[in-house]
Amino acid sequence: MSNQESSFGAFLAGFFVGGLIGFAVGMLFAPQTGEETREQIKAKSIELSEQATQRADEARVRAENILADAKSKLDEATHDLQTRAKELQEQSKAMIEEKQQQLGAKLKHSGEVVEEAAQTESITLEEVPAEV
Repeated sequence: MSNQESSFGAFLAGFFVGGLIGFAVGMLFAPQTGEETREQIKAKSIELSEQATQRADEARVRAENILADAKSKLDEATHDLQTRAKELQEQSKAMIEEKQQQLGAKLKHSGEVVEEAAQTESITLEEVPAEV
């Protein structure tokens, strides 16, 4: 985007300068009086200056539109990313809670198995190896 703007600016400057030089050379070789030539040069300079100003304004408006469009797309992408991050956070929280419940159920079941084994074998919990 920046390269296009600088290329357009270079083109605009070259166009303006080339137009002035071409016009001035043409006027110098034209069969007119000096006063008429100076008036034509002055009028053409004003005209070209106005055209350059108009083109610069048009380029500024296009640049502002491009900037506004880019800002809008950035805001939309930011919103989408925030929404996705929130969804992932909620999914992670739900998954952690599910795994905690599963672990709690397994621990409860393991405790019940150990108690049952202790009752049927008539052993105390002190006799159960720590690895169980």
